[in-house]
Amino acid sequence: MQGNLSEIDIRSILQLVELGQRTGELFVEAYHETSSNSSGLYGMPYRNRDLDLSQDSWFVFFANGQIVYAAHSRNSNLSRLRDYLRRYGLDTVLDNLDISALAATNAPEYGYLWRLLENHQITPDQGRSIIRSMVRETLFDLLSLHQGSFAFDMGPALAPQLMTLSIGSQIRETIEQVQEWKQLHPLIQSPSQCPTVAEPESLRSTLPPKTFQTLIRWADGKTSIRQLSRYLNRDIIQVAKAIYPYIQEGLVQLFSPVARTQSQRWAGAGLRPATSQTPRIVCIDDDQVIRKTVEHILKPAGYEITTISSPLKALSLVFGLKPDLILCDIAMPEPDGYEICAMLRKSTAFRQKPIVMLTGKDGFIDRVKARMVGATDYLTKPFGDRELLTVIEKYVGSVSPEQSAPENGFTDVLREALGDDSF
Repeated sequence: MQGNLSEIDIRSILQLVELGQRTGELFVEAYHETSSNSSGLYGMPYRNRDLDLSQDSWFVFFANGQIVYAAHSRNSNLSRLRDYLRRYGLDTVLDNLDISALAATNAPEYGYLWRLLENHQITPDQGRSIIRSMVRETLFDLLSLHQGSFAFDMGPALAPQLMTLSIGSQIRETIEQVQEWKQLHPLIQSPSQCPTVAEPESLRSTLPPKTFQTLIRWADGKTSIRQLSRYLNRDIIQVAKAIYPYIQEGLVQLFSPVARTQSQRWAGAGLRPATSQTPRIVCIDDDQVIRKTVEHILKPAGYEITTISSPLKALSLVFGLKPDLILCDIAMPEPDGYEICAMLRKSTAFRQKPIVMLTGKDGFIDRVKARMVGATDYLTKPFGDRELLTVIEKYVGSVSPEQSAPENGFTDVLREALGDDSF
C-alpha cells in the first residue's frame, strides 16, 4: 500500500492498518514545496524553503493493528532518547553503551532502549512511558501533515516488544492535541521553536521567585518547546499554554533556528559546523559519470574524496579508508547498495557512520528500502553542487575556508599500495 496524502490522509491510513490488523511498517515523507501558499507541517505555510535543507520523514511499526514504536528519521542520532532519559536523570547512560544487534537495524533508537532495559538501567515502567511519549510525539507530527507520500510495508513485527498501543485511542487523543495546538497560532507555530526571556526584569516583577527561576532556566533560547515537554514529562500542549501568556505580553519570545544569522542558520538546520580536520568521503558507484561528478563537487570544497567503482572491493577498502561519510549507489551489480549498507551496519565501526544512498528519479520505494537497511539519508540523481554539499555538510560539517584537501590524499596511498586502478 502506497500513495500520496492528497488522496488519503494519515488518519485513514492508520484506521486501515487497525481494521486490517496489519503487521509491518509505515513510512511517511513530507513534501517540501517552494510556494509561499503551500500548507506544511502543523498547518502552517512553508516559508524560507531555501533554508529547509532536508526532507522530513517518519516511520511507525505495527503488530496486529497496534502501534509498537514510532519515530522521526532524525531520531537515529539518539538525541530524542537522551531527552526522555533526562527526565529520570539518566541522560548519560547511553555513553559507551554496548550496542545490541537490534540497534544496528532501521530502528536504532529502539534498540538502544532495549539494551538499557536488558542492563536494568531503566525499569520496564520507564521504558513504557518513553515509548508511549515517542509514539504520541510522532503521531502529533503525522496528523499535522497535509502533503507527502507514504508506503506501508507488510512484514514481521518489530521485536522484542515492550508494549503495544491502540491506534484508535492514540488517534483520538492526538487529534485533540493538534486542534488545541492550532488555537495557539500564530504566536506559537512549531514545537521546534525555542522560547527565550526577552524582558527578564519585567518578568521578575510579575512572577513569584520560584516560578521566575524556573522560567529563566528553561527559556534559554536553546531548548525547544518539544524538548521542554520531554524533560518535564508534560503534554506539549500544557507546556505551550504555560508560556503562551508571557509570549502575548512580549516577555518571552520564540525563535526558530532558521531565523538566525547565516552561520547560525546552518547550525539550526541540523548541520554540523566547519571542522578543523578534513572530512573523508567515500563514494561507491559503478557509474563513472557519477564518480567524476562527486569528485568535481567535493574536491574544490576541501573534502578528501575517494571513489570506488567495484562494490565487492568497496566492502574491504572502506575499513582501511575509515571514512567520515559514505555515498553508496543503490543500483549496482552484486552486492547492490542495500546489501552493502546492511553489511556495513553489522560492523561496530559503521553502526553510527552516515551512509547516504544514491537513488533514481522515482526512488520513493528505494528510499523506504534504504532506510530499512539502516541508511542515514538519500540523495536523488541527478544532483547538483548545492544538493550534494548540503547533505555532506549536514552530517560531517563544512570545511574551513582556509583549509584545503590534502595534496597526497589517502586514495593515492591506497592506489599505490594495492596497484589498483578501480578507484
